[in-house]
This record gives sequence, C-alpha cells and structure tokens, in this order.
Amino acid sequence: MDERDILQRITSLVEEERELRERAESASAGHDHVPDRLRLRQLEEDLDQCWDLLRQRRAKRQYGENPDDAEARPVTQVEGYNG
Repeated sequence: MDERDILQRITSLVEEERELRERAESASAGHDHVPDRLRLRQLEEDLDQCWDLLRQRRAKRQYGENPDDAEARPVTQVEGYNG
C-alpha cells in the first residue's frame, strides 16, 4: 500500500465516521445504536493504524530507507498516538 492508497483509505474512513456521527446526532436521544458505536470504535482504530503507517513510510523515505518496509502495527500499539 503506497501513500496515495493510505490517504484514500483515510479519506474513506473519515467520511464514514462523519456520516455515523451525523446519524447519531440526528437520532432520537433515547435510542442507543450499539452497532454504530462499535463501528465508530473500529473506524477510530483503523484511522490510528493508517496514520501511523503513513508516518512510518514518510520517516523511512526521509532517512533514505525503503518506505515499502513499513508495516501496519497493532491497534494496541498505535491507538491514541498523536505524533
């Protein structure tokens, strides 16, 4: 997966996240949408992994290494990473 693919994936995930959040805001306050909450959590984790992979690739390129050697790290390692 190259940087363009990663950025397209990020864009797609962000769009889905935005749609789910809008749907949650427009839904009646008394209804809890468990599937949406679970999907939002998964989207957040996927986004953390994508951003981390993108940072890895850019760092490898900057330091003369092969960006294709970058690998997605486990969610537990990248979750909540803010750079």
